[in-house]
Amino acid sequence: MFDVNTTDVRQFFAAAWKNRFAPLDANQERAVRIIQAHPEYHRYLDNIERWLDYTWQPEQGETNPFLHMSLHLSIQEQVAIDQPQGIAEIHQKLSQQLGDWALAENQMMDALVEMIWQAQRYGTGFDVNAYITQLRRLIGLGEEEQKRLNPHEIEH
Repeated sequence: MFDVNTTDVRQFFAAAWKNRFAPLDANQERAVRIIQAHPEYHRYLDNIERWLDYTWQPEQGETNPFLHMSLHLSIQEQVAIDQPQGIAEIHQKLSQQLGDWALAENQMMDALVEMIWQAQRYGTGFDVNAYITQLRRLIGLGEEEQKRLNPHEIEH
């Protein structure tokens, strides 16, 4: 596991944006592509010191731009390794349907956030079956016939 805190995440995105015209590693390139798809976030990245300790309040209708961009990275990592299996195809089909990869990922991240929230709320592990079902519904498919083994169900 990585020991990453809020400040590190915010500085990562700001540094990627600042250095976008220099050679970047794969994660930085993904970050820049995400940032380019979200021009409404440029003001935070261009003045990062002001936003390092800021707390966005969802109850006030605020969206944390760094959380949002991090969720894009999470979806992209899942797609890159096709885990859970089938997510890459779902991403491709949804991106084609919507004509925009960022919009597709926004819909996919709603499912990811819901599953994380459920696991935290009920103290359970991440339910990969419910997650993949929500993702499949985005492209007009239903539940899979064969259930997957959830990571927390694997005996060691």
